[in-house]
Amino acid sequence: MNDLEELKRFVVTHAVSQNLPPGPYTAVLDRITTDTADAPGSWPHEWIRAGRELQEAGQTLAAAQYYNFGRFPFVDGPGRRRALALCTAAFETWRETQPGIDAETIEIDGLPVRVLTAGLSAEQPRPLLVLTGGIVSPKEQWGAVLPQLAASGLAAVVADLPGVGESPLRYHRDSWRIYPAILDALAGRARVQESRLLALSFSGHAAITAALHDPRIRGIVGNGPPIRAFFRDTAWQRRVPKVTTDTLAHLTGVPAEKVYEHVRDWALTAEQLRSLNVPLAVVTARRDEVIPPADTALLRENVPFLSIVEHDDVHGAPSHLAETRAWSLLAVHKMRPDPPPQVIEALTAAVTQAKAAR
Repeated sequence: MNDLEELKRFVVTHAVSQNLPPGPYTAVLDRITTDTADAPGSWPHEWIRAGRELQEAGQTLAAAQYYNFGRFPFVDGPGRRRALALCTAAFETWRETQPGIDAETIEIDGLPVRVLTAGLSAEQPRPLLVLTGGIVSPKEQWGAVLPQLAASGLAAVVADLPGVGESPLRYHRDSWRIYPAILDALAGRARVQESRLLALSFSGHAAITAALHDPRIRGIVGNGPPIRAFFRDTAWQRRVPKVTTDTLAHLTGVPAEKVYEHVRDWALTAEQLRSLNVPLAVVTARRDEVIPPADTALLRENVPFLSIVEHDDVHGAPSHLAETRAWSLLAVHKMRPDPPPQVIEALTAAVTQAKAAR
């Protein structure tokens, strides 16, 4: 069972990151009194109820996000399974009203994996950006950014980290293979030899590993990735929020009490980081409760082409949403050899404006 108060704190950070108005979701949280079952007052029931109200009011995308919170942090029973199904269905309803956002199924490790795409073209292929969330955020949480990415001159794909959302894959040490598989599937409709990865939270670890194996990956932008100490520091692991530990255990298929032993050999070495020959841009948070500061220090000490922005915030820097989003997209475009000047100018101005607004 999840720690209900911890669960509420974490979902608020995700609501903030989606720029949702606080009043409605605060009211939902006030109604939730239990994390078990699927009855009135339970976590999935109340988020589903609120999502249906939004959907009936025509706010389909917001409804999808509320359903998403109903399956947060992972599906552990009928209620959250129902919430996930409603989330994907509502997002699909919204997507069908958005010109240029497509969905397709590709094969990864022999299994069908659904992804969201924009800007693909066999006639005029563009540089590719692959966007992946962390261990608690499915592609539907980030898919709405696809039109912006396409408008900036990129081909883009949003995918789940293995085991997250509707992904049928198991999360394991070699989950970095999702990136080469995506590039293989989109070759011919995007310039996959010029691929960049925008990899949030835990997917940043997989993205760095993938770049060590696949030369088509020409840059990575991350936000709070685990690197080494997260996987090795037993004292820090005792401080990691229960929701993170339990989610990691669920995705890997290992009991929570054994999960850190299981992922110990996932740690990246200083030698691997020194051999990373592509740009890495990372958002970090001083009060990160998930990723230890030693991991940021290791990046600073070893990565040859590194840019870091640090916020006084918790994991993911949700309270710095506008600046983080603009800085991350700016970093992606700066990694291109021929970035459109107007895009660089607009994103630079957005970063400056977001800083001034704080």
